[in-house]
Parts: sequence; structure tokens; C-alpha cells
Amino acid sequence: MRALVFTAPGVMELREEPEPEVGAGEVLVHVVASGICGSELHGVKTPGFRVPPLVMGHEFAGRTDDGRAVVVNPILSCGVCDVCALGLRNVCRKRQIVGVHRPGGFAERVAVPEGTLTTLPEGLGWTAAGIVEPVANAVHAWSLAGAPVGARVGVIGAGAIGLACMQVAVAGGASRVEIADRSDSRREIAARLGAHAALAELGGEYDVVFDAVGAAATHEQSLARLRPGGVAVWLGLASPAAGFDAADLVRGEKRVLGSFAYRDADFAAAVELVGEWDLSWVDTFPLGQGAEVFTTLMNGGTSPVKALLTP
Repeated sequence: MRALVFTAPGVMELREEPEPEVGAGEVLVHVVASGICGSELHGVKTPGFRVPPLVMGHEFAGRTDDGRAVVVNPILSCGVCDVCALGLRNVCRKRQIVGVHRPGGFAERVAVPEGTLTTLPEGLGWTAAGIVEPVANAVHAWSLAGAPVGARVGVIGAGAIGLACMQVAVAGGASRVEIADRSDSRREIAARLGAHAALAELGGEYDVVFDAVGAAATHEQSLARLRPGGVAVWLGLASPAAGFDAADLVRGEKRVLGSFAYRDADFAAAVELVGEWDLSWVDTFPLGQGAEVFTTLMNGGTSPVKALLTP
């Protein structure tokens, strides 16, 4: 079986790997589309959370042996702890993630627990199926912000997660959505997809700011651009440094919320939502080109905004 394997810091290789062993309660998925995530780019360049050798890929969809078209929710939780009992499987202390703690979707086939599968609606294309997982992140972030109809929303970063946050906010009834990115091409895409303004840097004040980058500087900017009483939702993981003005946080009674992954309802909502979107910003590549595409993005490339690999 062909698979794209993280073999060493900064190195991705296409290799022949053993066929997956399908355990009790598991299903074999023949992967049709698997997205490259920014967290994977960072994880290969600076290993730590992900340990080589590893078949990554936590954003994927495919077919089961019985012909079902499915998308995989890669979060595996214990299901019995206090946090899981609250419906917060995404932050279970014992959670594991397909493509991080066990082989993922950068392969022709992968074995996953039956409970991770969601059957795709009739007619949903594979490009849409391949980005359900990142869109679920944006749905979750919008929910954490309170799904505020009529809000002025700022988004920092016009990568896949930032564009998803922008489109979820527009669909959710925000009155104005502005997005910031240093890349001219990404700003052009954001404007085409419905941003009311696509800027090099956010200006003015917002009710909600989504930080889809996660650097110390963007943390600072997300708070600086909030109105008093506003909420910043941090999704990006570029740096662990906080970088913000704590006095401003207190005096402005501003809030910062961390947003990790999604709850089951967010994932289900993403499946229904993504079929309506313009996905012209998503590009598809054969698995055989995966190492080249991955390395280009890992080393700072801004195109494509979102790459799907197709075994």
C-alpha cells in the first residue's frame, strides 16, 4: 500500500507500507481525499506532538468496503470521563487523534473505529468531503463566540481555517466580516468568497476576532482590535507565546477563548454546510505528488491555500 510518511524532521516520503490491520469494531476506509493541515506542516518542520515514522492525515474521506461514502471524525476520546460526560470529547484528557497517535489518511487505506464514520449526503462531492474537518473547526469557533447574528467580525489569517471562519460567520448572519493576511493572492480569494474587506491588517474595532494564525503578534492584534466586552477566539497554533496586553484584557473586560477541534454537533453541521460553498480555493493532487506539495507549503509557500491528496 502506498502512503506518504513523515520519516524525519522536515522529511516526507512516499513509501510502500503494510496493509492496515482492521481490529475489532474497526472499518477499512479506502481514502479518496485527504487534506494537508497547517498543524501538520508545523509538526513535520518542528517535531514534538507528532513522532516519526508516522502516516499523518486527520482530514479525510473515502469509501468503506461495503460502498458507503464516509468522512472520518478523527478524534478518539475515552467516552467515560467527566469531560466526555459533558459532551466535550474534543478536550478529553485521554483523547487520541487519527493521523497523530495512529496511522491516518495520507495513504490508500486506513483502519478506523466504526464510530468515527459519518455517511456523506447524496451528491456531496469529494472536494467538499475532504474539507469537512477544517470547516468543523470554524463552526465550533463560531459557536464558542456565541454565533452572534449582526456582529462585526475580524479574522486574522486567510489560510484554510481563516477562510472557513470567514465563510461560517457570513453564513451565520454577521453584519460585516473583514479578514487580514499578508498574501495578496489569499486576500483576493477571501474577497471573492464574500469578505466585506480583505486587508493586510485589521483596522477598527470588532465584536469578535478569530485568530487563525496563533503567533504572539496575532494574539496581541486580536485583543487590540476588540471592542470593550468583545471576544477573541484563538484557533491558530503557530506559537505558544501569549503576547497580549493583560491590562487591556482586564480594563476592557475582553474575553479570550481557546478553540480546539470541534464537538460532534459541529462536525455534523459542517457536513451539511460545506456542500453549499465555493471551493475553487481547494486544489487536488495525486498522493504521488504529496511530498513535493507538502514540502513547498512547509517551507513557506502560500499556494495552494488548501491541498487535498487523492490516493
